[in-house]
Amino acid sequence: MKIEKRLFLSLTVLLCCLAIAGCSAKTADTKKDAAQTESSTAIQATDYSQSNHWLNLPTENNKDVDVFYLYPSAWAKVNADDPIICDIDNPVMLQQSKLAYERQATAFSDIANIYAPYYRQDDAGSTLSMSVDEQQDIVKGVPLTDALAAFDYYIKNYNNGRPFILASHSQGSNVMIYILSEYMKAHPEVNNRMIAAYVIGYSVTDDYLAQNPNLKFATGAGDTGVIISYNTQAPTIEGTDGVVTPGAKAINPISWTTDETVAPASDNLGSLQLNSDGSVAKNEDGTNIVVKNFADAQVDTAKGVIICSTVDVDKYAPGSAMFGKGVFHSFDFPFYYYDIQANAALRVQNYLLNHK
Repeated sequence: MKIEKRLFLSLTVLLCCLAIAGCSAKTADTKKDAAQTESSTAIQATDYSQSNHWLNLPTENNKDVDVFYLYPSAWAKVNADDPIICDIDNPVMLQQSKLAYERQATAFSDIANIYAPYYRQDDAGSTLSMSVDEQQDIVKGVPLTDALAAFDYYIKNYNNGRPFILASHSQGSNVMIYILSEYMKAHPEVNNRMIAAYVIGYSVTDDYLAQNPNLKFATGAGDTGVIISYNTQAPTIEGTDGVVTPGAKAINPISWTTDETVAPASDNLGSLQLNSDGSVAKNEDGTNIVVKNFADAQVDTAKGVIICSTVDVDKYAPGSAMFGKGVFHSFDFPFYYYDIQANAALRVQNYLLNHK
């Protein structure tokens, strides 16, 4: 098996540089950062009637199903005195969100019309150093205000009653858990059209599910109306994984089971190969280069994560200012891209069969 490992490594370097940029600017203390938050009632949401505030709007709705996607952290502040929240037209966020979209959201492009808003983000390098409560206060400010406004606009103006999938990663998933717990609870008729929510790269916990009985976690490959979530780590890590919280749940992204049976890399349907800028490597005909037999997966029920034992930690998760050595956070989607693609197709098929 030949794999151009430097291409996977390039994404690690690229995203670590983003993280370090955010952390190097953090000479101001977290109290100052926290003071830059606003109450949700005082925040003016981004205007999603403007097409330039969307990362992706389908030119035609030729699928029976939609996807609403929120990208991960795609920006980091450069100077200590910069605001902790970026502008909606921040050029770094605009560029990096496009690359994230290509690595992640395109897994759903064969089965769904994909709607992806731009949303104002917090600087993850600053917030991950805060307490969980402080982090959530910031996330529930500007980022959630934008995401809720975008989702509401999508439902009222673009969705037209179609069933849909929610998909997100990292900071996008931290925001998405509030869309699930707040918007879906207030709009059960919308919740009934949700095929599944791929809330990857941030913890969905037992406590969260207990507090939101309208939501349920996936238990198999084909159940619908469920949340799919996991965070990927090596068998051992050094340092911390700031997106994993106590009581986290995980489902195996190869076998789609929640027990601790190992799904070997030979069962993996394919990983993405990446270019040095984090974009997806392509064949001459424009199709993705597929890496076979690369990443295995095993649920660690105690930690609430997915363990990947077949990937070289020194090359792909050497540690950064934000994540400890052995944390494969950047690769939650790329390692299991084609498994996610096939699984989403199965859940869509099952939903449509059961909702004729």
